[in-house]
Amino acid sequence: MAASVEHHELPLPVIAGGARLLIVVSPYYKAIAADLVAGARAVGDAAGVEVEQIEVPGALEIPPAIALAARSGRYDAYVALGCIIRGETTHYDTVCNDSSRGLMLLGLQGLPVGNGILTVENPQQAQVRADPAGQNKGGGAAAAALHLLALRRRFAPDPSSGGGIPQETDPIRLAGALEGLNRA
Repeated sequence: MAASVEHHELPLPVIAGGARLLIVVSPYYKAIAADLVAGARAVGDAAGVEVEQIEVPGALEIPPAIALAARSGRYDAYVALGCIIRGETTHYDTVCNDSSRGLMLLGLQGLPVGNGILTVENPQQAQVRADPAGQNKGGGAAAAALHLLALRRRFAPDPSSGGGIPQETDPIRLAGALEGLNRA
């Protein structure tokens, strides 16, 4: 039944002035990761953006790596790629939830992040989703990051209007009230 559902994909946005896209990938499942990266790179090339790639040990390290890269100011958008396959313990749930939450928090801070971390029951599901000629979830994550970048540029605050939320005062509160920018 699910195969009969038609999906609609937005055309890639035009990124005026170019952009630098950083792929952050966990090659824990090397063949799956390679397919995800191939799909993401193909979308980056099609959009005419510069693409770089770094590797981290696992899915939990992807959000912190993106946060570190964002502080450098060298990149405009980010693609998170990896694969989490359900095992016999609840560790699967922790890794899925925490990596996803970390990426969402980065996005809510204004970073254009495409989430291509697969969360699957078995290797066969991962292969179908990672295949650039199949579901191409790596390419979809790159496209999502570029769409968010286009929106970020479109909705950039107009300094002359005084509107918008200043970037330097938009911390994430995990608990308690903030007392200055460096205290919780």
